Amino acid sequence: MALALRVANALPAAAQSQPFGEDVEVFKVVGKVFALVDTGEGEVVVTLKCAPPHASSLVETHASITPGYHMNKQHWISLGAGDDIDPVLVEDLVGNSYDIVVSLLPRDRRPL
Repeated sequence: MALALRVANALPAAAQSQPFGEDVEVFKVVGKVFALVDTGEGEVVVTLKCAPPHASSLVETHASITPGYHMNKQHWISLGAGDDIDPVLVEDLVGNSYDIVVSLLPRDRRPL
């Protein structure tokens, strides 16, 4: 899931912090969270914002995707390591999460 860290860091105006401790990387755009990467307890878990219908579909079709851990289960998903998680899917889901959060920002605060 190092890929998720690289993709999130490369997005415009993305900021990385550790407000929950050194085991959780939090990515924000203009102060709004779009990704959390939890490296504690052995398994890396990536939690991302997702549109409810898309989230539901992903949870149903991928054993390694679950409703968002410690988040609103309709609007967030968590990705664990698994054979059904490939690099393209990770890149797409991180980018999608970022795009959702940016689309909810006031126009004058959106990154270029």
